[in-house]
Amino acid sequence: MISITEWQKLGVGITGFGIFFILFGILLYFDSVLLAFGNRHKLKGTSFFLGGVVIVLLRWPLLGMFLESYGFFSLFKGFFPMAFGFLGTTFDIPFLSALFRRLQGTSSMV
Repeated sequence: MISITEWQKLGVGITGFGIFFILFGILLYFDSVLLAFGNRHKLKGTSFFLGGVVIVLLRWPLLGMFLESYGFFSLFKGFFPMAFGFLGTTFDIPFLSALFRRLQGTSSMV
């Protein structure tokens, strides 16, 4: 018989909890009521994005990628100002500001 240590039992338990919560999250993600509730005000962006995927699969890649891009920007247009605002404040973070100053000084072409 194989002896199992306490650390291995703990690892199996934590892994089991992780797998359970991943599967539970996937089930909640595909719940039709939650999807309809979350995407009701983003129906235009979702339809353009999924329509672009279908058009790409029907071998019209340029048009499909254009529709996907429009759908992507339409879906995440509320997120972009927050992301750009965060990028603007990265110079205030001590470690990153030192890294940016170091990288800025080494960009010469000579």
